[in-house]
Amino acid sequence: MDFLIKAAQLILSLSILVVLHEFGHFIPARLFKTRVEKFYLFFNPWFSLFKKKVGETEWGIGWLPLGGYVKIAGMVDESMDKEQLAQPAQPWEFRAKPAWQRLIIMLGGVTVNLIIGFFIYIMVVFAYGEEKLNPTDVTSGISVHPYLAKYGVESGDNILKINDEKLENILESNAIVMLRDGRKLEVKKADGTIKTVQLPEDIDQQLFQNGAMTIFSPRTLGVKIKVVEKNSPAAKAKLVENDYVVAVNGKLIHFSDEFQAAVFNNKGKEIDLKIKRGKEFITTKLTIPKTGKYEGRIGIQHGAYKVIDKDKIKQVDYTFGQSIGRGFVLGKNTLSDYVSQFKFVFTKKGASSVGGFGAIGNMFPSQWDWHKFWLNTALISIILAFMNILPIPALDGGHVVFLLYEIVTGREAPQKVLEYAQYVGFFLLMGLLLYANGNDLYKWLFP
Repeated sequence: MDFLIKAAQLILSLSILVVLHEFGHFIPARLFKTRVEKFYLFFNPWFSLFKKKVGETEWGIGWLPLGGYVKIAGMVDESMDKEQLAQPAQPWEFRAKPAWQRLIIMLGGVTVNLIIGFFIYIMVVFAYGEEKLNPTDVTSGISVHPYLAKYGVESGDNILKINDEKLENILESNAIVMLRDGRKLEVKKADGTIKTVQLPEDIDQQLFQNGAMTIFSPRTLGVKIKVVEKNSPAAKAKLVENDYVVAVNGKLIHFSDEFQAAVFNNKGKEIDLKIKRGKEFITTKLTIPKTGKYEGRIGIQHGAYKVIDKDKIKQVDYTFGQSIGRGFVLGKNTLSDYVSQFKFVFTKKGASSVGGFGAIGNMFPSQWDWHKFWLNTALISIILAFMNILPIPALDGGHVVFLLYEIVTGREAPQKVLEYAQYVGFFLLMGLLLYANGNDLYKWLFP
């Protein structure tokens, strides 16, 4: 059931965004009196689930849910309709239009995705507000990933400023350090002293390579196991759902971050783990992997008895006017953060982490939640805008490159060049699609 709910949210989200993206091409094409022969949600090799001809356009739904398309007459696209392209250009065809009109048609989809992403953020902020945890309200410090202890930042500390700017929301601190070059921290220690910590320039890569994408969070009490991952060290040690972690190597665990630190700091070593199962106390041994998928962890998802400063997390509501400004900031940060994440993709660990539809589907919760649905839809819309504008043949960005070349030089790219570029782009995209979804399949088969 969890899978079906996630899949339904993913399909609905992609359907909305794909249709709006294709309307971004369709509307300027019709404004410039360019014939649109097909408008499809999903792809329809061999057959369609539904199709209806209205005027010059066939509207339909395909059976392969990998996107959608509009087929514009006289355009070198994925249909590779060479028979049409071999005929003299007609006034209603894409190739017969001025370069600036063709450029607007090609940029339409990306533009719509950006507008939709920003619009959803504005409406989500207006409808749901935001959660904020101000550092001045924190009572017991925050949870800090144990990797940062080597630089003098530990759980129980509090972050007051980043890059000399007052931190207004602890919940944004991860993105600031990992994706926005936050390197200078003003830290309030548990004893009340204030310390300035200068993190190295490559701290983002260090943290990523050590599996520390979440480095700051509200502090929590206790460790209750919610999920034991298949074939993980925890599974081999016969830990089960609803076990409570009591102690590691004889040291009592009060805070969840104490457990995280105990595991992370014992990579490659065997530990004694004391757990409470019902009314029974059990001690077991397990070895913390030093490398691989479970490096520095045992393969559980856990909850806590209590989020210490949960009552300090404030719900901030906005008027519609305020939502416009705040929603725009969220959209801008989402776009810049997503672009910044590519620095991790081009590493060995990052390449193995690339996911396809399975990874995207797992962004959605296992229970239907409209708030999270719209936040994820806004994120995916901005991702689609960025990915589509990349200068890769077969994507909108590839067409834009050739059109800019034509505008600057005054010469059209030869049709054969466009055709070959389309082939190259198509096979490149199929390769990336297979690789990303192959990663998902591998992780599912060999968790």
